Amino acid sequence: MGVSKVAGICLVMMAVWQMAAVAGRGEAKKSPPTFYKDVLPILQDKCESCHRSGEAAPMALMTYEQTRPLAGKIAAAVEMKMMPPWFADARFGHFANDPSLSAEQISTLGAWADGGAAAGDAGDAPAPRKWSEGWNIPQPDVVVKMPKAVQIPARGEVDYTYEIVATHFTEDKWVQMAEVRPSTPAHVHHAVVYIRPPDSQWLRHAPVGAAFTASMLSDPEERRQAHETTSDLLLVYAPGSAPDRWADGMAKFVPAGADLVFQMHYTTNGEAASDETSAGLVFAKNPPKRRVITLQLNNHALVIPPGADDFRVEVQGTLPNDATLLSLFPHMHLRGKRFEYDIVHDDGSVEVLLRVNYHFHWQLSYKLAESRLLKAGTKLRAVAWYDNSKNNPHNPDPTKTVTWGDQTSEEMMVGFFDVAIPAGMDKWKFFIRSGEGGMKQ
Repeated sequence: MGVSKVAGICLVMMAVWQMAAVAGRGEAKKSPPTFYKDVLPILQDKCESCHRSGEAAPMALMTYEQTRPLAGKIAAAVEMKMMPPWFADARFGHFANDPSLSAEQISTLGAWADGGAAAGDAGDAPAPRKWSEGWNIPQPDVVVKMPKAVQIPARGEVDYTYEIVATHFTEDKWVQMAEVRPSTPAHVHHAVVYIRPPDSQWLRHAPVGAAFTASMLSDPEERRQAHETTSDLLLVYAPGSAPDRWADGMAKFVPAGADLVFQMHYTTNGEAASDETSAGLVFAKNPPKRRVITLQLNNHALVIPPGADDFRVEVQGTLPNDATLLSLFPHMHLRGKRFEYDIVHDDGSVEVLLRVNYHFHWQLSYKLAESRLLKAGTKLRAVAWYDNSKNNPHNPDPTKTVTWGDQTSEEMMVGFFDVAIPAGMDKWKFFIRSGEGGMKQ
């Protein structure tokens, strides 16, 4: 056989081997994913924060035995992008806490379900993710708990309930992480924890360490002031909201001798219950350079006509001083449809910071992937849209004219947002400005 012929055969054989290798790789790619190698890493990264014992989700997804029976439902939920819950319009802004799955991850979960939801080799499993017992933050340095449980009736509306808890801090504290944990989350529409400095006169005649409502206060002025305060917010909690974790060098300030005021909005669901909410605090290891404060844009004057399916409400304000924008937290009730935060530039152009397709049962905080310096005089706008029509399945009464109110059958329009300012500046100093503006504290 001639040399050229042998060489030709060798080249053909090499080509066949290469084609076989490529085909083999293709077959490997097509083999169904397995739980331990392909699915568990996704669950650990995107799902376990809620889907584990003691957390908000109704089922745990930490083991093969827990996950296997739900494979089809999981695949359908992620395909429809119902899970993980995230409602920001992807065209506007980038957010550090976006849990959205990639197209590849969605495909993997679908292929796993379609391929029989195989377990695979347990040796392929990643190391278990470590979670603090009972918390989504590291083990708190201090847990401040409402000293008396609040009794929640089976039916009817429940007035905002307050409980003032003394911290007994003998020195100023800087809180870098905070988490609010209701003991009965199914009954908590939302909770706000305020920092009441020792020199504040807010609710000074109200009981300490016992639950009360505004209607129980004897002073008419204090009844009115129960819903109005200049005290800073430690944290806002709502279904689906995440704990606050501020970057190194940033923290919220709690002065020595301060109280924490828990403002609880409970709802009924046909079963009586009791709740004893706690707040876990992790202190900064070093004094921060930046103080985090929570501001808000709100419009108490909203009047939503009966049957309106896309009713627009807005509010604007200007920043009195330079501040670094960190996160955005929109709040509405059952008729909420969309919510948007904008910067309105001097030339009239509008820059959308966040647009949310609002979901009442998943009220999320949207933490900027990169903080944004806003100069003094920056005009911020919040815009909300409401669906008061019969097409809204959550609407309590489409024939009703809806105004501002505490209960979910009424409405709210609040655009909370967190900013960082110099550590030595409190809210009073921040709001000292030259000229006029309109920004709520």
